[in-house]
Amino acid sequence: MKLKDIRALASVQGPARTPSERLARRCYSVEDMRNLAAKRLPGSIFDYIEGGGEDEASMRRNRSSFEDWSFLPKWGSVDNLDLNSTLLGGPVSMPLALAPTGGTRLFHPDGESAVARAALDAGIPYGLAHLSTTPMEQVSAAAPGVRRWFNIEPMRDKVELQAVLDRAAAAGYEALLVNVDCRAIGHRERDYRNGFTAPPSIKLKTVVEGALHPRWALGFLANDAIAFPNLDAEVPDGPLSSTPDMWRTLLAGSYEPTDWDDIRDLRARWNGPIILKGVVNPNDAATAAEIGIDAIQVSNHGGRQLDHMASPLDVLPDIVDRTAGRVEIIVDGGIRRGSDVVKAIALGADACSIGRPYLYGLAAAGKAGVAHVLKMFAADMTRTMMLLGVSTIRELRAEGRGLIRHRSEAFSRTLPRESPQARMAYEEMSTP
Repeated sequence: MKLKDIRALASVQGPARTPSERLARRCYSVEDMRNLAAKRLPGSIFDYIEGGGEDEASMRRNRSSFEDWSFLPKWGSVDNLDLNSTLLGGPVSMPLALAPTGGTRLFHPDGESAVARAALDAGIPYGLAHLSTTPMEQVSAAAPGVRRWFNIEPMRDKVELQAVLDRAAAAGYEALLVNVDCRAIGHRERDYRNGFTAPPSIKLKTVVEGALHPRWALGFLANDAIAFPNLDAEVPDGPLSSTPDMWRTLLAGSYEPTDWDDIRDLRARWNGPIILKGVVNPNDAATAAEIGIDAIQVSNHGGRQLDHMASPLDVLPDIVDRTAGRVEIIVDGGIRRGSDVVKAIALGADACSIGRPYLYGLAAAGKAGVAHVLKMFAADMTRTMMLLGVSTIRELRAEGRGLIRHRSEAFSRTLPRESPQARMAYEEMSTP
C-alpha cells in the first residue's frame, strides 16, 4: 500500500468538545457505561446499584432469560422505520420507560432531576421513587414537560395515603406505580457488608473508598445531605435527617398487612392510571385486570427482593394470555439492549422499563450519561427491527411470536433429525 493510500484511509479526530461526544467515542453498550460507572463510584456505592437479594440467582436469571429467545427474521421491505408508540394513553418515542430507583443522588449530585430531564429529551416517561432523594415538586420543576409517574407502596393509613395522592396530583404526576413486591426488604448481603443498613452506618472502608474517588466525594460533600423528602405527606421545609426513628417508620410501613381491598380502595381514590409493579403471578395479573387496574409491570424488583424467582420474561407469555389485552403490560429486569426490548414486545409486552442501565449512565456522566444510554437503546431497537424485517412497533406486535422462538421449541422441532439417544434423553426429561 502506498503512502497516499494510507493517508486516504487515516481519519484523525479532534478532541471531544462535550461529555456527549466523549461518551459516543468510548461507550458503545450498556456494559461500557457500567464499566465507566464502576470507575467513577466508590465500590460500596457501585455495589448498591449492582446488588441483588441473597445468592442473586433472580438477578442472573433476569439476564439469562433473554438469551433463551432467538429471532426469526422475515424478508421484505422495511419502510419508514418508526419506534413511536403509545403507553397509558399517551405518546412515547419508543416503548421504554425509566423505572423508579431510590437513593439516586448517591450516584450523581444532580440525581433525579438529571434523569427527568434526560427522559424529557428522549420523549419517554420517568417513574419517581417514593424513596427519591429529590422532592417530587423539584423534579417537576426541573422537567415540567416529562411524563411523570409516582411510585408508592400500598398503605393502610388512608389519611396519610390521601395526603400523598393529593401531593402527587398537585405536582403533576399522571400515574401511580404501586409496588406489590415490597412486603419485606430483601436480604441484600452486599449492602450489609458495606454498611447500607437501616439506619445507615459509615465504615472505615467507605471513607477510604471516598478518598480514592475524589470527584465523587467532592460532589457528595458539596451538596445537600442525602434525604428522602417524599416520605412526608406534606411538602417538607428542609431535608429529612437519616434518624433511626425515620428508618423504623419506613421499615414498619413495608410490613403493613395490605391486600387486594387496599388496591381497590386506591383505584377508587386515584383518577389517573395505576400500574401494579412487581406482578409475576398470572393469577394476580388477571385479578388486577378485573378490578380496573390500567397496567402491570412484570418485575421481580431487579432481583433485589425474593431470590430464586422466575424472571419476568419467563412468565410474560402466560401473563399475556391470562390478561387478554385488558391491561397494558410493562416488563423490567435484565434489559440491557434494544434487542431485549424488541424480544419483550414480540412476546406481548407493551413496553419495557429500565433501572440499572440509566443509573450507570447517571454515575458516569450525569444527564449526558443517561441521555447516551437512551440513545443507544433507540439505535439498538432501530437496527434490530430493520434486521428483523419490521417497520413499526405496531407491526412488531402483530407479527409477534412469528418472529421469535424459545430454545426449547427449537430443540423439540429438530428431534426427528436427532439421534435415537438424544430423542430418548429428551423424552425422559419431559416425562412427569
